[in-house]
Amino acid sequence: MNPATAVVADIVRTIVPFDELERQHIAETLAWLGSTDDVFRRAKPDVPPRHLVSYVVLVDPRACAVFLGRHLLADLWLPTGGHLSPGEHPLDAAGREATEELGIRPEFTVTGIEPLFLTVTTTVGTHSGHEDVSLWYLIRGDRSREYALDPGEFSEGRWWDIGTSAIPDADPHFPRFLVKLESTLRAAGTGK
Repeated sequence: MNPATAVVADIVRTIVPFDELERQHIAETLAWLGSTDDVFRRAKPDVPPRHLVSYVVLVDPRACAVFLGRHLLADLWLPTGGHLSPGEHPLDAAGREATEELGIRPEFTVTGIEPLFLTVTTTVGTHSGHEDVSLWYLIRGDRSREYALDPGEFSEGRWWDIGTSAIPDADPHFPRFLVKLESTLRAAGTGK
């Protein structure tokens, strides 16, 4: 395993699975990382056919809300984020994506610098058919503030309550993520 891939494997091992599906995704991801060093996207949309993504979820813990954008290519409500460049650390990618897509300097102060969640998803939309292994990072936001998303990536953005049972047209794992996030915020004493 090359050093960049080993770093990702170490990060994946820090994630405490919330449910059986996340446990399966973590095990599948660790097996994949152990079997290849070809984990960084080199050509759009799908070379290699499975690659790493850092999602960056803007969270207002006091308001118990998350900010999502309507992604132009996927036509889904998604957090900001994107594919890691070859050799890029996932946290660096998360920071870069937050700066590019939200125009902010991200504060990884909701739960720290480790990702909260991991998913393996077959993509949909214009660039469908490849798999994204997504590390879900949290950054601090403020629901009372307006955030301007990159218009080249998103058509609009809006806040959603964490307790929302379903967000229409979202990442298929988003309802599970919200349950894990709400539980994590309650345990930390920052959620409602």
